[in-house]
Parts: sequence; structure tokens; C-alpha cells
Amino acid sequence: MISLRSAPAATLTTLLALAACSPPAPPAPAPDVGWAHFGSDAGGTRYSPAAQITPANVRGLKVAWSYSTGEMTAKGEAMEQASFEATPILAGGRLYLCSPFNAVAALDPATGKALWRFDPRVAPHVNYPNDYVCRGVTYWRDPQAPADGPCAERIFTATNDRRLFALDAASGRPCPGFGAAGVVDVGAGVRLARPGAMQITSPPVVARGVVVVGSSIDDNQRIDEVRGTVRAYDPRTGAPRWTFDPLAAAEAGVKAGAANVWAPMSVDEARGLVFLPTSSPSPDFWGGARLGDEGHANSVVALDAETGRPAWSFATVHHDVWDYDVPAQPTLADVAYGGRTTPAVIQPTKQGLIFTLARHDGRPVIPVEERKVPQGAAPGERLSPTQPFPVAPRPLTPIRVSAEDAYGLTPWDRGACRRLIAGARNEGIYTPPSTQGTILHPFTGGGVNWGGLAFDPGRQVAFVNTSSLLHRVTLIPADRVKAERAANPGVEISAQAGAPYGMRREVLLSPLGLPCNKPPWGRLHAVDMRTGQVLWEVPLGTTRDLAPGSQLLLGTIGVPSFGGPMATGSGLVFIGAAVDNYLRAFDGRTGKELWKGRLPAGGQATPMTYVWKGRQYVVIAAGGHAKSDTKRGDTLVAFALPTRGGG
Repeated sequence: MISLRSAPAATLTTLLALAACSPPAPPAPAPDVGWAHFGSDAGGTRYSPAAQITPANVRGLKVAWSYSTGEMTAKGEAMEQASFEATPILAGGRLYLCSPFNAVAALDPATGKALWRFDPRVAPHVNYPNDYVCRGVTYWRDPQAPADGPCAERIFTATNDRRLFALDAASGRPCPGFGAAGVVDVGAGVRLARPGAMQITSPPVVARGVVVVGSSIDDNQRIDEVRGTVRAYDPRTGAPRWTFDPLAAAEAGVKAGAANVWAPMSVDEARGLVFLPTSSPSPDFWGGARLGDEGHANSVVALDAETGRPAWSFATVHHDVWDYDVPAQPTLADVAYGGRTTPAVIQPTKQGLIFTLARHDGRPVIPVEERKVPQGAAPGERLSPTQPFPVAPRPLTPIRVSAEDAYGLTPWDRGACRRLIAGARNEGIYTPPSTQGTILHPFTGGGVNWGGLAFDPGRQVAFVNTSSLLHRVTLIPADRVKAERAANPGVEISAQAGAPYGMRREVLLSPLGLPCNKPPWGRLHAVDMRTGQVLWEVPLGTTRDLAPGSQLLLGTIGVPSFGGPMATGSGLVFIGAAVDNYLRAFDGRTGKELWKGRLPAGGQATPMTYVWKGRQYVVIAAGGHAKSDTKRGDTLVAFALPTRGGG
């Protein structure tokens, strides 16, 4: 043994140099930690106590394994319609995930090796509202079944073509006693205007002996749209248990459909409540046929899990004509706002607002004010004179833009953006759609979207990513919609059939293809839920993969994101989501980016983490996103710190 105290100077210098060049010691094994639900727990906190990976060693992360769903080869051109948004779960000793085309796989948590695979054979090339998406699957242990019996452990998965499967978690085979040979037709009896007008994109939830399923429904197509009915089934037999129509409580004479639950749901098993984030009624941008109380649309709704009856409901928008759905999973957490801890529901919105509600009755934990908003709607419309705003935190995205705020790299393209903004109706958030064209800021993609937020319970901090772009929405007289479509191929123009107006929706871009509002176009925020104050916010993502070479000119300016963050016990925040091909780790205290790992395709998904046999893994789906046109792929990638053997 060499003592540094007595070593000659030359020897000491040599030893210090060797120490500096040596790789860090492998981390000590950690207790196993799972991720049993889409949002880590049934309440969707997206938090894990796993702490083997820390701010001090995160730079050592390497790819530990990867798994390919095989769909890049099998689906071919259909992948252009696919978004790999899945978050895997770890339950019962296996990882489970779904592909955009609803193929379910069980993987070995240590190696990523496939243990089984089930393909429901969803037809390709169907025009679904959200392209092909499967955000996750659901695990359930039947407490009445023998421990090793068939289907004692089940995986529930709901498909784009509206089927609900119960699979044996050990083998992947459909459970024969569930529905018809393991499947229930969720769309049975629903009359659709076209084959793909309704789909299921988010995972079911199980609560108090029922499995609950939502749906995604066409936007902007017609007044008389399919209702957004939520359905519950017996998890053993598939027998229907109850249905809940968010519009059933609407005033007589309100004519609309949708108000569906397309985003993930949450469960408070102890209280027997299922929490729903509901969307806007149809059509999105003209509500003259739905004057009056719109029931439980645009709301956080708490349902009794056993009966489907509403316990309470809180509307985040009144009479929505902006497509401001409640887009994200309600997060259930104990919030210590103002020094008093309350079991709460934290609900982020497309408007960049965060509502914090008491879980038992829906009353605001952080006060909410009704504030006056712009009026002067299209003929036949009647707007709400006010809209709800929480007093804290402040809006996380800008809610007003002026022509002088226009962005451009040169006076030429900035001038073009200035004219686009100045030429539209633009009085801040909740300016009503118009035939002149109206600026929607935030745009209908958020603010916050389906990725939701992560909540660190010990630090009482919520982490959330937002996007910031401008939409211009123009109302088109119904008799001109057909001609507008013919004259503007490739532009989103929808009929809103039955309404006096169709709609045109477009992101405001400069002649160079850059957004007309100033960056950052995407950010990651940290909010202290004890005070409602924003602790920090930093740009998220670069233009490297959208416009190669532009990063040198624009730097880390922040880009839009699809997916959400995940927080860990060591104080790290992991997030992909940005429209580039990276998974990143941030210091939860400061917002400093500590590490980023290159992905083989777009990482527009929410990561998860677990500890298996003493080693912590961070896993993300890297397959790209159809609506943001990021690089397609079919790979699940797991990162971990090197072990003593170097693996």
C-alpha cells in the first residue's frame, strides 16, 4: 500500500494523473424500484425515488440496451402516419410497452430482450384524428385469481381501431374469459361519419374493480359529432359496467358532440375516484349551436369509479371556441401550498395555466379568478364574458403578442411576420375566432399538451414543459369552404358541417420557415407548489434535427415538444419531448442541462426509470412524431451507468 503522505513528488504526480484519467467507480447497487403505471403511479406524478443516477454521475450514462418493435420494416410507408409516444411500465418483473400500431411486447428489464409479443393487427393507412398512437398499457393483478393461474396478471391495451384487449401478462395470449376471446369492441353501436373518426390513444385505467376507457374524436368536422362517452367494463369478463357522457348534463337545446377524454386519466383508489380531463365540444371554433351550460366539457371531472357518477367537476374554460381541451393527465399529489398540505389535483392546460384543486371536492387550493376576456364574436356566437385564471403560478407561456414582437433573422422576414400578426385580430388570449383571422397564443398545441407534468413530493416542485407558437384561425363562410380547400392544398381547412362557418388553421411562419413569435419556442419550467412561484425556466431543445446547420446560427433557442418530464429522487429531471433526437437530464434545483443522450429517432415521448437487480435504467421511446415530422424509428432505448464489467 502506498501512502500519499510519504510518496515522492514524482510518484504523487503520477498517481494523481492516473486518478484523473480513470473512469468513476461503478455506483453501488440500489434497491429495486418499479414504474407500475403510465405516469409512474396511478396519480400520474411521473416521479421515481430511484437515486442511483445523480447530478454528479449522470454524465456517465451510456446505452445499456435497445429494443426494436420491427415496425419500420413491417409497416413501411404507414410509419409516416405514426407517433411513437409510448411510456413503458415495469410491473410483475417485466417491462411492457405498445407500438403506435398497438403491438404489445413484454421485455426483460435487464437486457431488453423480448419475452413475448402480441399484434392485434390494426389496419394501416386509416386516417385517424391523431394518426397512429399508443401512449401506454395498463397492468392489473386480479386479487381473486390463484397466484400462478392464467390471466391472474393482465395487461389491458386499447387500440386505434377501438378495441380493448385483456392479455395474460406472462404469455401475451388474450384472456379467453374477457369479452369475445379476450377482446371487447369499445366502438360497438357507435355510428361514425368515416371509419377513422374515433380512436383510442391513451391507456385505460383500473379502479375499484372496473377498467375505464376514453377516446379521441375528430376535430372541427361537424356540429353533430359522436359523443365523447367514457366506458367502464368488468376487468375479468369485459361486461359493460357503466358509461359517462360529459355532455349529458348540458342544457336542453345544446347541440354538440365530442367533449371526449383523449388524454390519460388518473385514479385515487382509496377515495374510489377516477379523474378525467375532458375536451372541447364540437366543433372547436364556432359554438353558436351550444349556447348555455355545456355540462362537463373542458373540465377536470372526478367520477365515482364504481358507478360512473360525477363526484365533482371543474371547468378550465367556459364555452371553448379555441380548441383548448384539457390535454394532460390530472396529477394527484399532496400539495403544501401556503403552509397547508392538501390532497390535490394539479391540472396543466394548453393555455400554459396550472390549476390546483382539492381532490375531494374540486375547489381551488390555489385561488382562481374570473377575469374579463375579449368579446365581439362571429354572428350567432355568444362568448363567456370571463375566463378562469389561477392566481399562481403565472401563465407559463406568453398569452399576448404584438406586431412589434415579430421575430425574424433579417428585416425582410421579420417584416413579413409583422404584417401577418398585424393583419389578424389579436387582443390577447381568448380573442374569438373571426373571418379576419385571429391569433391564438398559445396555439392549440399548448402551452402544455399530453405529456403533463412531473411532481417531486419531497421538494414540492412541479416540472413541466411548454410550447409557444402562434396559430391563425380564420372562419370561412360555409359556402366558400370547398373553394378554399381547392385553392389551398396542404392547408388545414375543415367544414365544421352544420355551422355557418368552416375553419382554416395554420401556424404563423416567416418566409424562411421560422415561427413568427420570438424564441424560446419551447421551455422547461420548475414551479414551487408551496408558493406557486416559478423557480426557473430554461429553453428546451434545438433546431439541429429540424433544420440541419441552423443550430450554429440559432443556438439552444428552445423548440416545441410532445411528451413530458420525469423526476427522480436524486433531483434530476429527464425529458425528451423536444422536436430533436435527444434525451436530456436537467438539475432540478437550477435548470442546468447536465447531460444529453443522442437517440436514433425523435424522442417525442415521456421517459420512465426503474431499478432492476441493483441497477437504475432510464428508458424512452425513440420513434418520431407524425405531426411534427421528426425522424421516424421504432426503438426503445435504455440508458444506465456502466457496471464494474463495463457493460
